[in-house]
Amino acid sequence: MKPAPRFLVMGAGSVGCYLGGCLQHAGAQVDFVGRPLVLQTLRTHGLRLSDRDGRNQFLAPAQLRLHEQVPTACHPDLVLLCVKSRATEAAAQALERHLAAGTPVLSLQNGLHNVTLAQAVAPGLNWLAGMVPFNIAEIGPGCFHRGSDGQLAAEEHAPLARSADWFAQAGVPLALHADLKPIQRGKLLLNLNNPVNALSGLPLRAQLLDAGYRQQFAGLMREALALMRLDGAEPAALTPLPWNLLIRILCLPTPLFRLIAARLLRIDPQARSSMADDLAAGRPTEIDVLCGEIVRLAERLGRRAPLNEAMVARIQTLSTRPTTTP
Repeated sequence: MKPAPRFLVMGAGSVGCYLGGCLQHAGAQVDFVGRPLVLQTLRTHGLRLSDRDGRNQFLAPAQLRLHEQVPTACHPDLVLLCVKSRATEAAAQALERHLAAGTPVLSLQNGLHNVTLAQAVAPGLNWLAGMVPFNIAEIGPGCFHRGSDGQLAAEEHAPLARSADWFAQAGVPLALHADLKPIQRGKLLLNLNNPVNALSGLPLRAQLLDAGYRQQFAGLMREALALMRLDGAEPAALTPLPWNLLIRILCLPTPLFRLIAARLLRIDPQARSSMADDLAAGRPTEIDVLCGEIVRLAERLGRRAPLNEAMVARIQTLSTRPTTTP
């Protein structure tokens, strides 16, 4: 029998804890690197995993390998890079200092350019692009819940092919693609709802049932899709609907939307965007790699993206306000 693979989760947030926890529960060895506050929560409460299909798994604190820094004696078969995009370069440099040359690192982050940034500052590692399609929310201390559907995706590469069986056993199957860029662009379009959700103050499903918020989301997507197509970069469809039809359906009155888009509403009532959590906690958001990416694309094409520009400005204003405590 082959020995269990070893994974290193760089960024023990919602995505990192959920995926790493699923892999460990399936029998893999997993090391988690995260912020002190997150690690203290895991040391106190352990790690509980749930999803909308009935998963209910628990790893006790004593079962978790938790680190504030990349462990020097760690020799992972695969690293899952799950830090926020703004931390990509620092995380990449830390990994290169401690890991063997050629160690494969799978970026499971929002945005289009994390692998390029990481490769530039840590060329000794093997950087691979991936995509997480589903929503994960921390619904209690150490409790991480997958609230929507979808399949992990990554670019085709031998280290990922060797790990694919473990992802499948862990209940988070990984699909490999010769060209991941269209899928990343499609995910970016869907992620344009993140700031809308954050501003709404509502869970994702409730927000999508509000006509005004749906129209905001549709406007951001319509603007971004036109620019992508002008650039000759068609995004892959990540829902059962073509992009133009999806945008039209988002603009329907709510009773019709609820009827026609039943599959799109297969979202757990607890699900919310990570940007909503960041704003609520007073942390910097990823608006620059979402709507900001569309603004930069427009500038490169000699165009404007006024809806995405306005969203960047609004989120940046809110995220720089000082938080108050009672």
